[in-house]
Amino acid sequence: MRRVVVIGGGIVGLAVARELTGRGCRVTVLEKEDRWAAHQTGHNSNVVHAGLYYKPGSLKARMAVAGNASIVEFARAHGVPVEVCGKLVVATGEAELPALGELARRAEANGVPAKLVTAAEAREYEPEVACVRALRVETTGIIDFPAVCGALVRLLTEAGADLRLKTPALGIRPGARGGVEVATGGEVLRADALVNCAGLQSDRIARLAGLVPRARIVPFRGEYYELRPERRHLVRGLIYPVPDPALPFLGVHLTRMLDGSVHAGPNAVLALRREGYRWADVSARDVAEVVRFPGTWRLARRYAVPTGLAEVRRSLSRRRFAASLARLVPAIGPDDIVRHGSGVRAQALRPDGSLVDDFLIETAPGQVHVLNAPSPAATSALEIARYVADQVHD
Repeated sequence: MRRVVVIGGGIVGLAVARELTGRGCRVTVLEKEDRWAAHQTGHNSNVVHAGLYYKPGSLKARMAVAGNASIVEFARAHGVPVEVCGKLVVATGEAELPALGELARRAEANGVPAKLVTAAEAREYEPEVACVRALRVETTGIIDFPAVCGALVRLLTEAGADLRLKTPALGIRPGARGGVEVATGGEVLRADALVNCAGLQSDRIARLAGLVPRARIVPFRGEYYELRPERRHLVRGLIYPVPDPALPFLGVHLTRMLDGSVHAGPNAVLALRREGYRWADVSARDVAEVVRFPGTWRLARRYAVPTGLAEVRRSLSRRRFAASLARLVPAIGPDDIVRHGSGVRAQALRPDGSLVDDFLIETAPGQVHVLNAPSPAATSALEIARYVADQVHD
């Protein structure tokens, strides 16, 4: 029986562990926090993505489309709340129509059920929306991703997996007789293979294991607001803007959650700590790494002005944030929204300053490293798990 150590207890790590256990492996999962899904999984928008945004043939496109079906099936089979409600991507001006048309073509290429609708047809779905045209996407849904992780933990426990919270990986080296050894402080674990699903710390774990990763994790914080209860009626489902094709972010959008609340966001600002959910969260080590990395400055030259500056201003101003929402739903004003937490996206950045726009998975003897798995990784978690398990058994 192959022994595998999985580092990271978010949805991807737990899904990988379940897949490997199902293939007969003896799996140990190491999570440095005191709970599962503590970071990206526990702070995302809980949207089941359809797969329309991603380059046809890419890992993101293939895995998001397949994952859209598999994660919904898993949720329904294990009592996890999920609703396939569809969404609108809206063009608020004539200048956005070419990009909206390209999204429609990409949806068709990726096999995503979607159709272009008129402004009047869009208002049949969302009476308060403002647009000149929209793309209706049928398979987008909302789900409770932390509850998915809870179901995975239950399945892993029943299967006899070794699940360890508050257990960071402190050292990794090749085993004396092959395989890999992982030091946790209290002991050294010996395994035939290592899988790194550490999210915001994934590049550091890769370097700890002796790999020189092709990209560096740069953390971007996304901040959310919530509509006040008396204004929730303004949004029936999910309303997204046409995204900037040069960026991996989808823009500030509106999402009705399973409990009926309506979340707004996220924006995207550089976080000053890898797990920093507020401006006050600062790590000297993390800031120094970002500053020393050549890719950061090359990225800044491309996007710091006006894109980055606009995101910072929106982060600091409720009025500006509300104005972004009012482009989609004009009835929303600054007094209609209140702060509602934030998340941090582990975005992989190359030394040349380009953002990695696909899932990035690197391998070494006895090792698999998931180095870029931001959205739609939660949607795609079961598909990523199958892909990674194939690499472990290759």
